[in-house]
Amino acid sequence: MGKVLLIEDDTEIRLALVRALRERGYTVRSCGEAMSGIRDVTEWQPTVVVLDLGLPDLHGGSVLRMIRAVSSVPVIIATAHDSELEIVRLLRAGADDYVVKPFSADHLAARIGAV
Repeated sequence: MGKVLLIEDDTEIRLALVRALRERGYTVRSCGEAMSGIRDVTEWQPTVVVLDLGLPDLHGGSVLRMIRAVSSVPVIIATAHDSELEIVRLLRAGADDYVVKPFSADHLAARIGAV
């Protein structure tokens, strides 16, 4: 199917999403910190990135800008932040999609398939 890089700091959410996406045929790599994710974008070259905004080392918006500086990989923001201003700002900054938690694994897989 494709290579998904999941950048999510919540361990329970990360493990559940990794399992669910693998069950749907995706190859998944995950990390809980922004800098590891940025490294994986350049070294592993995923086909899509699922990016949380509330990371411990950098805000996801900064991570998005860094990813866009080195790659055109599709990026789906997956976060609990549902502010319309934030959604519009990040889509204009280069995000390809934005999904608000909570969401099902099927919902996320459909979004991944769409980008």
